[in-house]
Amino acid sequence: MLFGSSGIRRKFDQELVDTALKIGTVLASGSSDVLVGTDTRTTSPLLVHLVVSGILSNGGTAHVAGIVPTPTVAFNTRRVKAGCMITASHNPEEYNGLKLFNPDGSSFTQAQQRETEELLKTPNNTDWQHLGKDCTIDALTPHKKAIVDKVHIDPKISVIIDCGNGAGCMLTPFLLSDAGIRTTCINCNPSGYFARPSEPLPEYLGYIGDMVKKTGADCAVVHDGDADRMIAFDKRGRYIDGDHLLMLFAKYTGARHVVTTSDASMIIDEVAEVHRTPVGDAYVSEELMNWGDFGGEPSGAWIFPQISLCPDGPFAAALFCEIASEWDIAQEIDAMPRYPILRESLYNDSARAILSILGASSPTDGIRISEADGWCLVRASGTEPKIRITAEGKNLEKAKAMLAKGKELVRQGKTA
Repeated sequence: MLFGSSGIRRKFDQELVDTALKIGTVLASGSSDVLVGTDTRTTSPLLVHLVVSGILSNGGTAHVAGIVPTPTVAFNTRRVKAGCMITASHNPEEYNGLKLFNPDGSSFTQAQQRETEELLKTPNNTDWQHLGKDCTIDALTPHKKAIVDKVHIDPKISVIIDCGNGAGCMLTPFLLSDAGIRTTCINCNPSGYFARPSEPLPEYLGYIGDMVKKTGADCAVVHDGDADRMIAFDKRGRYIDGDHLLMLFAKYTGARHVVTTSDASMIIDEVAEVHRTPVGDAYVSEELMNWGDFGGEPSGAWIFPQISLCPDGPFAAALFCEIASEWDIAQEIDAMPRYPILRESLYNDSARAILSILGASSPTDGIRISEADGWCLVRASGTEPKIRITAEGKNLEKAKAMLAKGKELVRQGKTA
């Protein structure tokens, strides 16, 4: 399947170039007005031109937003019929891809993805008398205004912002500084080359904690390459893991119905009713169409339906600053439960086949075993020949027991 858990993504090559042109024609055939945005990657301008060319060749109108965060494209898609973001999100610079959006900001559903893949096989008959047109739009201002209208930040606080040289550079620093916050910006120039790995993992961000301590900042916010993700540090310079950020947002917003992924900690169940989906923000978005006040996954993707059904890093950053201006976030995090989580990867060339034998509807979605005080998730890696097992328990012994159950399940699949 061409689509992954979050759009189309691969190393930049001729196939991706060809796909970009075809995606443009498909979007124009079903949607006469299409919004197109891009991240900062050096390969993105070429792909934007190709998508726009495809739209024009099929008689559509391309509304070109330039370099903007992915959630900015999703938010502004309400003005058109479909949105297309050129990005590989948190992947390294040699990757690129395309994310497709509906007017409510949600990613294309699995049914829409399948339909799109079928349409890509259909040749386009370009007619010189019925070509479309393109126009440049300001997508940042409406998105920024919508965020400002929904958050209320005490301007006395200070924040460190690290955009990782990605598309968040175009919005988050201005959004927070215009709110009156004292900002210190790191990697906030859209150079197209990432000064650090784009995925905001703690092992890549050791310098942030030190800067928080040295500057006396109240918090820090960090984005990935297209700013659909946001992770944060508290005023003590401590990285806040995604499970505790999920709980913090749910508690602060009063969300009683939360959608999250199968690999998220069970601590969220202590403050809300929870629906779980396969790993991937597109699944969370799709579930939120029918149920839930708030959704997210521990990778740093936070979806607030009041803004759109797309993970919105800039909105999450602004809301986190609001929380920091009202609560002692460090104390809040310290008061939250923290259960042992164990992870193990098993190399196996037949990983997908084994998960299929075990009954997984999708090998990469995997199988989740839930018990009252623990769970484990067994899934095939989407990028490597490995089976990944994640287990959590309310104590270490239970976590180990759940990990053992996951391994036993894999053993049964191997011998079946």
